[in-house]
Amino acid sequence: MSSSMGSSLLERFGGELGIYIHIPFCKQACHYCDFHFSTSLKKKSELVNALVKELQLRKDEFKNTTVETIYFGGGTPSLLTIDELRLLIDEVYKNYSVAENPEITLEANPDDLVSIRAQSKTIFEEYKSVGINRLSIGIQSFFEADLKLMNRAHNAEEAKNCLQEATKYFKNISIDLIYGIPGLTNENWIKNIETVLSFDIPHISSYALTVEPKTALDTFIKKGLVKNVDDDLAQQQFHILIEKLEASGFVHYELSNFGKPNYFSKNNSAYWQGKPYLGIGPSAHSFNGNERGWNVQNNSKYIKAIEQSILPIEIEILSITDKYNEYVMTGLRTLWGVSLEKVERDFGENYKIYLLEQAEKHILEHLLYLDEGKLLVTKKGKFLSDGIASDLFMLNLS
Repeated sequence: MSSSMGSSLLERFGGELGIYIHIPFCKQACHYCDFHFSTSLKKKSELVNALVKELQLRKDEFKNTTVETIYFGGGTPSLLTIDELRLLIDEVYKNYSVAENPEITLEANPDDLVSIRAQSKTIFEEYKSVGINRLSIGIQSFFEADLKLMNRAHNAEEAKNCLQEATKYFKNISIDLIYGIPGLTNENWIKNIETVLSFDIPHISSYALTVEPKTALDTFIKKGLVKNVDDDLAQQQFHILIEKLEASGFVHYELSNFGKPNYFSKNNSAYWQGKPYLGIGPSAHSFNGNERGWNVQNNSKYIKAIEQSILPIEIEILSITDKYNEYVMTGLRTLWGVSLEKVERDFGENYKIYLLEQAEKHILEHLLYLDEGKLLVTKKGKFLSDGIASDLFMLNLS
């Protein structure tokens, strides 16, 4: 389903707004990744121009909102030049109401940050000059064997050099780490965590390696070239992560995210709390509280449509059951939990009764607990939270 410039895809929604800008380019394909991206940069300029135009086309959809966060995700946004980043950030300011001090995050790879050299300023100073105030750096591991298995573009030395330089200019830094990698021992996993802590990084996003269908990793495992992921080992490493980071002053505020006080990701927290967001670029998703939209997952089709002032978007109107299920899924992943009062207020008493009935067995198994009217996941249940949430979903109201 597509929408023209004259019609609004998403219902106007008052309050805060996050803008996500998808940069669908990478130097090379990581073996585990199933996100939308291209390793050819031929259409990068055309794509950036299309992103600018989409920002213009959609400015009326969220008229009564204030942009609190701008997030460059991908793909690899650090492949954009400073001028391209400046162009996109300026376009947001021209077309939207922006908060006084918005969180502006750039996802970046270590090899880009250590290889880019400006004539008079470091790349970090350049980023700050265009308004970027938060970096999310895709480290994943500090061990060469892990990086090669995942086909990462950087090496361990570049990862460390990158953090050494980045921390001179940015305090608000997040890094990504992956656990459960075949061959990654608990000993080396602890070393990964300790290396991050040595740089005084205030935010860590950490994920279990998952084998997505049709990825290179999936093929290698099926051919016996790589060992399959060991779920028990991944769970051990998840609990090691929690123990180490909480002992170092981090708050485990979302299943995959740990932040020191005042360093939680405002962008991601908005997703988990059900706030509206606007997704710009191919494959990007948008949400206004009642509808979800997603752009076509093809660079050429996206560019062609936007050039014709057509938004290449499909939309789904969310039912009350969809909204309940989404709230349960996101709430259980966070320290804020699932509020029984909110469930009853927003979805009705039947939903609250159903939720408590479904939760009972998990409470008895010490995977869930109730605290001050909120349903929360125990430490024992955290690794299983997505599966637990699915048990609480309402499939059919009748």
